[in-house]
Amino acid sequence: MKRVGHLQNIIDTPASRRAMLGTILFGGMTMAAGGIGHAAPLLTPAVLRPEVRARALAAMSRHVGRVAHRDVIGVCDFDDPSAKPRFHLLDVTSGKVDSFLVAHGRGSDPAHTGWLKRFSNEMGSAASSSGAFVTGEEYVGNHGRSRRIDGLDPTNSNARARSVVIHGAWYAEREMVAQHGKLGRSEGCFAFGERDLATIMGRLGPGRLIYADKIDRA
Repeated sequence: MKRVGHLQNIIDTPASRRAMLGTILFGGMTMAAGGIGHAAPLLTPAVLRPEVRARALAAMSRHVGRVAHRDVIGVCDFDDPSAKPRFHLLDVTSGKVDSFLVAHGRGSDPAHTGWLKRFSNEMGSAASSSGAFVTGEEYVGNHGRSRRIDGLDPTNSNARARSVVIHGAWYAEREMVAQHGKLGRSEGCFAFGERDLATIMGRLGPGRLIYADKIDRA
């Protein structure tokens, strides 16, 4: 995986991830009442825009036969930068939304600006794909606990073949936003901070919809 700033050349191993996260955490330590602890960086409040919500619900209608569980939808608004919580868990019944940071693929942002510039469904592109996905089986792989996903649209039909999955990553932690103003980049996967991964995995179990899009393509 690519790194941010001066982190670019560090080898991606479990040990290096722990060491890097330790550096970030200790570098951000502040005195707190009753002891010492790191202060969580302030993130820009997230909003699931009505037009993105509408597109996600329309995707659910189109693919209703492929989506076994329709209680929760994962909606990724790639019009927002990686520094903003742009992956929204939408409770379809109540309308309640919980939002999380998520990384995009390095092939979608070659200059590492923090903004997704392009989508791709091509093998080897290391880019994020747009469209509707359905969540599949959980497994433990190179990134630990992960979940496979299948693309339901022509724009993401190679998701499984490309090994585009949900997984946790140190470069998707909120401390990266505090340090660098953006997250690191994935190989096209939906990569979340480890502290958020359990929630994402639990609420987006097998047979649920993820919808990713960028409405403003200018």
